[in-house]
Amino acid sequence: MIRFLNHIYQQKLTKKIQQQLTDLRRHRSDKQLNKTLKNLQQLHRLLLKRLQRKDKIKVAFFVVHASVWKLDELYRLMEADERFEPIIVIIPYVVFGDEQMRADMDLGYTLFATKGYRVVKTFNEKTNSWLNVKEAIQPDIIFYTNPHELTKPAYYIDHFPDVLSCYVQYSFHITHLHEMQYNQLFHNILWRAFYETDMHLGFAQQYAANRGSNVAVVGYAGTDVFLQSAEHKTDPWKIKNPAVKRIIWAPHHTIDDDKSFLSYSSFLVYADFFLQLADQYADKLQLAFKPHPILRPKLSDPHVWGKKKTDAYYAQWEQGTNTHLFEADYVDLFKTSDALIHDSASFLVEYLYLHKPTLYTLRDERVTDRFNGFGKLAFHVHEHANSEQDIIYFIQHTVLQGNDVKEEERKQFFNRYLIPPYGKSASAHIIDEIKRFVY
Repeated sequence: MIRFLNHIYQQKLTKKIQQQLTDLRRHRSDKQLNKTLKNLQQLHRLLLKRLQRKDKIKVAFFVVHASVWKLDELYRLMEADERFEPIIVIIPYVVFGDEQMRADMDLGYTLFATKGYRVVKTFNEKTNSWLNVKEAIQPDIIFYTNPHELTKPAYYIDHFPDVLSCYVQYSFHITHLHEMQYNQLFHNILWRAFYETDMHLGFAQQYAANRGSNVAVVGYAGTDVFLQSAEHKTDPWKIKNPAVKRIIWAPHHTIDDDKSFLSYSSFLVYADFFLQLADQYADKLQLAFKPHPILRPKLSDPHVWGKKKTDAYYAQWEQGTNTHLFEADYVDLFKTSDALIHDSASFLVEYLYLHKPTLYTLRDERVTDRFNGFGKLAFHVHEHANSEQDIIYFIQHTVLQGNDVKEEERKQFFNRYLIPPYGKSASAHIIDEIKRFVY
């Protein structure tokens, strides 16, 4: 009888919260948000009691872009744990139209199927219909991998108030956009947000309306795979001769000229230059082009490069004898590389786990103004390039001659900020944190 009454109360509370979230979308106020958060706390307690009685906890990972998937270790640990039943759910990225959306979903499905994961696409080509996740999967927990509204509303967090919601940042957060990264409605209504360091908890406490009350500091699950060992599954490089050095070029997608936002990317400045470098150092280097997944659709815009020019450029990287194109998983690429040149955001920190030389290409002299305090610390343990000559110096002096001038600074940064707390991987701590509530 008590369980029945709790179920009725849970249904009523869920409907109430659903309406409150709809109202908050129309007009967000601190007073209304606080009421909603109190109701959510009550609902979360009921949901946790229900999970305590279940043998299996169904965990759905909502994935927009497979190329920025960072939770391999977490998925594998859940798969090996008899208490969890994980599944990857490929949800649509709708920003650049249907053609790009379907290509992204197909790429993601293939990647996860190849890994042997349980995976489902939310779009069914045969029936031209979308998956009802609540009915088809009935998840107990949903891990969101992106906080932004880039998908269909049916897959937004506020469509699942009666499912425990978790979030791991889709990149190591280094930007100055604190409101966007910590204080959207999404961040405040999560059951658990798993953040990287105490500095990131501090950002949540300062900027989130809930003052970071739902945050656990666990390290960054996306880099657990780099901490396990130096081993790798495959060698993705064309040239196997270890004397031919391996450099990754990873340009960001922010080619726009809005410097109040991000505008990190210097791709348009160096696009031709890096292909020239591949020719110039053909006997000494191979270069891998690892663009941000959103760069290609941005370049394909008729007002930028257009699709024909973009496809031809990407094809050059794919077809060259000492060049490569990588648009999906990059773990083995990173592990088997010798150095990184980039203007990325998350890679500013992620590559530091490999203890290898890295060069940051500056789009302008104010780029660091668009970093937060943690990003600035990571930036300072990089070498920096303001010109083609600086890039050539890095290649010749640091990579080819082995004069790694930033090695000690990177090591100190790693030891102070990047070693996960509690003596275990971030993924292991996430699982422990969930189990703490469901046992």
